Amino acid sequence: MTTVSPPTGTAVTRGRAQAPGPPRRARRRRVREAALGYLLVLPALGVFGIFVFYPFAANFRLALYRTPPYPGLPSHYVGLQQVGQVLSSSSFLQSLGSTALFVVMVVPTGLILGLLLAVAAYRRLRAMAVYRIIFSSTVVTSVAVSALIFGTLMDPVVGLLPWLGLNPSPPILENTTWALPAIAVMAVWQFLGLSFILMSAGLSAIPDDVLEAARVDGATDRTVFWRITVPLLSPTIFFGVVVATIYAFQTFGQVDILIGPTNAAFEHVNLLVYNILNTIEVNKTSGQAAVLSIVLFVLTLGVTLLQLRFLERRVHYGN
Repeated sequence: MTTVSPPTGTAVTRGRAQAPGPPRRARRRRVREAALGYLLVLPALGVFGIFVFYPFAANFRLALYRTPPYPGLPSHYVGLQQVGQVLSSSSFLQSLGSTALFVVMVVPTGLILGLLLAVAAYRRLRAMAVYRIIFSSTVVTSVAVSALIFGTLMDPVVGLLPWLGLNPSPPILENTTWALPAIAVMAVWQFLGLSFILMSAGLSAIPDDVLEAARVDGATDRTVFWRITVPLLSPTIFFGVVVATIYAFQTFGQVDILIGPTNAAFEHVNLLVYNILNTIEVNKTSGQAAVLSIVLFVLTLGVTLLQLRFLERRVHYGN
């Protein structure tokens, strides 16, 4: 009886032949490629570690120490007492309410206007490319430039309102009722470019034959929009909601340039992110500012997770 020996390079275990392992040369090549990839990412990780990760971790330690009343004195450890003190203060509650109201005004308005402009720009009309450039131009406009433009328009002497015959007293940026909506209008205008680009990209991904088939079946433009366009745009709309919410929570430059801490309407437009800077520069309490920054992070993360948990259920990812 003849026996057949296994091929060279295979191992026999309990009478069964196993496939040969990967060659050493291929394994070394993968190791070199992985090492090169980590080496290329290492500078970016170093920058993030110094300017993002380390300050973020240091905030948790700083929040447990009370800032001394005079520079040069050692900080006093107070633990979670400072956290409770900040969260129960009237300034924080006022800032939290203003931030929530600001988010409610900015997010739906910016997304709805961006969607309407994208639908209007999707029509095949002459010179429509020019309008698309105009609609998306706000995304490249800096906060300082847009604040200067809106500040001039809202000026009580040379602005647009006096030219229209409207003279609110006190001026709109000093009015405790209209200051926050005015800042929200500017934030919506600046976010409108990104919203328009997102919605335009989503509309271009919708197959034309689906829309044409609906129109052939007798569907009106309104029915096509609500029954076909919006469901197919739901992934884009969902992404826009998440991005717009984070943008609204982090709005800072508009309030800093147009309002400032000395304005009469400061308490009503003291958004949470601006309250952090005001706590450091005016109150000189870095420990309380660290607590506010952690609250802002937790609040933004929590709202985003809730959106991912509940809103994503209504997202239609079908082709």
